[in-house]
Amino acid sequence: MAVEVHLWSGLRRFVDGRESVEVEASNVGELLRGLAKIDPGLEAAIDAGVSVSIDGRIYGYTLTEPVSPENEIYLLQRIKGG
Repeated sequence: MAVEVHLWSGLRRFVDGRESVEVEASNVGELLRGLAKIDPGLEAAIDAGVSVSIDGRIYGYTLTEPVSPENEIYLLQRIKGG
């Protein structure tokens, strides 16, 4: 099933300026793999570290969390530091 993923502004250049893209995914891992296939720039950002917000809850390390078309999904740049 296709889900809509909102991208932060720095990634929009890889998708012709669009704020969001659709990928076929049923969980976070499939979502990230689908995004990586769209453009090498998205793949590099994902490899550098991202979090996924699903309906306002942020997931930083799980790949098995389910997603569906009804969810509001945002790809977020992972903040590093301590």
